[in-house]
Amino acid sequence: MACDTPIEAHNEVVSDNETKPENTHQKDTTMNSSLVMKKAPDFKMEAYDAKSGHYTTVQSSDYEGKWHVVCFYPADFTFVCPTEIAAMNAKYDEFQKMGVEILAVSTDTKFSHKRFVETEPLLKDLQLTIGADHTGEVTRAFGVMIEEEGIALRGRFLINPDGVVVAQEVQAPSVGRNVNEFLRQVEAWQHATKTGEVCPAGWRPGKKTLPVNTDIEQITGRVGDYITIEEIMS
Repeated sequence: MACDTPIEAHNEVVSDNETKPENTHQKDTTMNSSLVMKKAPDFKMEAYDAKSGHYTTVQSSDYEGKWHVVCFYPADFTFVCPTEIAAMNAKYDEFQKMGVEILAVSTDTKFSHKRFVETEPLLKDLQLTIGADHTGEVTRAFGVMIEEEGIALRGRFLINPDGVVVAQEVQAPSVGRNVNEFLRQVEAWQHATKTGEVCPAGWRPGKKTLPVNTDIEQITGRVGDYITIEEIMS
């Protein structure tokens, strides 16, 4: 399922204790199972560091104690994928100011990544590191492998400094994700983590939060007395 092919339903994964239909193979994880509020999977894989222009190795321990995002995409040399990578790269400095590390991942090899970055005009001056999960082990661990095609869904996982996934977005390949909305989510998560307050829909820095850490009894069942729909949608 590349960016130019129709979306089709895929077979449901069968668990270990169920009878499997003939001529199917067992999968280790369930596609799209949520990792939110769970420890992110450990990983180690080869990678291409576009900033230095050299091959490297990345592993989960590199990101210990840091906010970071693991962002899966289907494949190099496709159509929507370079637009997403370029969009993340355009906001790279903002993410860095917030202390957020970015790791892009696909099931291509590190050699493919290098050539992809060198030839795709949108990826000129790329600063990101791209993980080469050519065995699919990491993609399966995060639950975003399309087994029939050996490529990843568009899966984006925000992981806090404790290694816990706090936000997850997974979608089919044909439509790209919004980096501005993701940046807003990161700002909200960092604010909520720091203050103990919670962020209403569409929250951005400077907008009203809900101080449940101090006024929980007054707010319970009366959120509309504290914040209006006009404020939420502004």
